[in-house]
Amino acid sequence: MILNGQVQDIPEEWANEPLLYLLREHFDLKGAKFGCGVGICGACTVIVDGIATRSCITNAGDVEGAEVRTIEGLANDDVLHPVQQAWLDQSVPQCGYCQAGQIMSAVALLEQTPRPTEDDVDAAMDGNLCRCGTYGRIRAAIMQASETVR
Repeated sequence: MILNGQVQDIPEEWANEPLLYLLREHFDLKGAKFGCGVGICGACTVIVDGIATRSCITNAGDVEGAEVRTIEGLANDDVLHPVQQAWLDQSVPQCGYCQAGQIMSAVALLEQTPRPTEDDVDAAMDGNLCRCGTYGRIRAAIMQASETVR
């Protein structure tokens, strides 16, 4: 697979494990979080071949040959991705547990729909749960980022 821009082998012993575990335990990428374990909360969201994907229900072997991006692969050196910057500008994070998954879903949305409507945002983010209830700020951040993402 291509993980955050670098070719990486998926060890055979990890092929039938969830992608989330491969990322966290083998590659030491801790951004994607275990939330529900059944793909409904979104805390584990990463981008696979341009699609927001729940890594807790995706087998590692299923991403062989795919491009996988995690929150750790968004910033360009010291320059944050526009979605990450908008998250800070709009004061989105509270507890922070869901934020990596929220951001990855937002990035995937903006890559597919660079100028989304609020309805597009709501549909794309449905299923990314935030116990702190920052949904209004999440929407505002995505709309802000849509003005700068190309």
